[in-house]
Amino acid sequence: MGYKTDWFKGIFPALVTPFTPDDRVDEAAYRELIRFVLPHVNGVVPCGTTGEFSYMTMEERRQAIQICLDEVNGRVPVLAGTGCTSTRDTVALTTWAQEAGAAGALVVAPYFLKPSFNEVYDHFRAVDEIGLPMVLYNIPQCAGTHFKWWTAEGMALDFDNSIGIKDSSGDLPFMEAMFEKVSGKVSIFVGHDEVVQPALAAGADGAILASANLIPDIWQKVYQATLAGDIETAQAWQQKVQKLVRIVVRCSSTQAVKEGLRAMGLEMGNSRHPIMPGGGFKREDYEELRLQLEALGKIEQVPVTYDLGGRQVETRLCATPQTPRTISGFVLKVGEGFAGPPFQELAHVDLLIGLKDGPVGRAIERSLAEWGAERGLQLINQRPRTLIVPTVTLRTAKQRRLFAEAAEGVNLAIRASVEDGFLPEGALDDLALIVNAFVHPAASIAKRVAFNNYKATMQAIRKALEGRPTVEELLHEKASARHPFRYAP
Repeated sequence: MGYKTDWFKGIFPALVTPFTPDDRVDEAAYRELIRFVLPHVNGVVPCGTTGEFSYMTMEERRQAIQICLDEVNGRVPVLAGTGCTSTRDTVALTTWAQEAGAAGALVVAPYFLKPSFNEVYDHFRAVDEIGLPMVLYNIPQCAGTHFKWWTAEGMALDFDNSIGIKDSSGDLPFMEAMFEKVSGKVSIFVGHDEVVQPALAAGADGAILASANLIPDIWQKVYQATLAGDIETAQAWQQKVQKLVRIVVRCSSTQAVKEGLRAMGLEMGNSRHPIMPGGGFKREDYEELRLQLEALGKIEQVPVTYDLGGRQVETRLCATPQTPRTISGFVLKVGEGFAGPPFQELAHVDLLIGLKDGPVGRAIERSLAEWGAERGLQLINQRPRTLIVPTVTLRTAKQRRLFAEAAEGVNLAIRASVEDGFLPEGALDDLALIVNAFVHPAASIAKRVAFNNYKATMQAIRKALEGRPTVEELLHEKASARHPFRYAP
């Protein structure tokens, strides 16, 4: 029958697999990632779902597991992802992992052809006969097969080498059934980042998480607080990271984690196709993820110089490796931002930033003189001097009211950008902004209009100042480019 080990507990990151530009496993980057997470975790998982195992050859999976074993060097357990579509390949890779020195194997249910539960049971029984400690992996959103409690109970307790189950379904009733049936007999791990604290509080022994690549220290705090019975602290940390993990879980997790690590200074490359930059993990998702990492202190503030031509202004801001340390070219800077949901309250902002005595400032004065309020143009700020222009003609009182909400969102973004250093106080009297804001004619929810315009304007300001998207980004993302309205369902 299954048993519980001393080592399978705590926080285990599901490591991303870094790839080089020519699409090979990047050993140096992989070692750097492992060194980054190692002080904060109880174990590591190479070649899990976040590690893109399904896009890797068997040779590459062996290579990644071997690198991980070598870099970890016995400091924490290595739980190797060895699940494959066929029983034959799963047995072969699990046998190899045992010989290589892995502490155990994380084995996903065979995916794609959706075998029956009896066939899934027999598959795991074949793996059990190898003798390596085995963790049953339930991830129905990828494997297509959701364990039933009676199936999971049978596999967890019948097999000699079953030491636990990882449940990534996010199905808390299923997990509660596991606590009822197998708690104390094998370890129960949560694999859905959005419900970690509730699962730990309910009795889970640990968590295997994609977001633990980014915030292993915070998940360790959640785990330790729960162990100590300090549920209030654990809940508080879960709430602080909830938006970040929601983005990771729901927006192409492999690319989301890699781009989050890149923003933090750890270059892991991009996911393999068909996952691509700008696809499931959109540009607006990146901007939101970056803001969450900044709020958690994962992207450090650095000194940046704004060269305004006649003089320079020093500021400090949360900079990624892409952020220039000297920002110049204030004759004209262009930025764009997009934010939602819901669809009819989404915001699309086109933005110009420049000197007040340059083209942008002159355009503001000319626009006010020639069109002014009759076209809906409004001067909404003096420091920096800011003109807001409606994309869609304002025809009704409701549209004018909602456009006023959009203007409030724009001003909120300007204030936030002053506070975070992207619009330095010392430069406000020199700068002018023109904001072209879209409000859908069918919009109704005022708070969402304001908030989405806040987010879109924050994105646009940062993109304009940092010179994003770069040519390299555009080339990477050209295949995933879509018009947000034309392709909307």
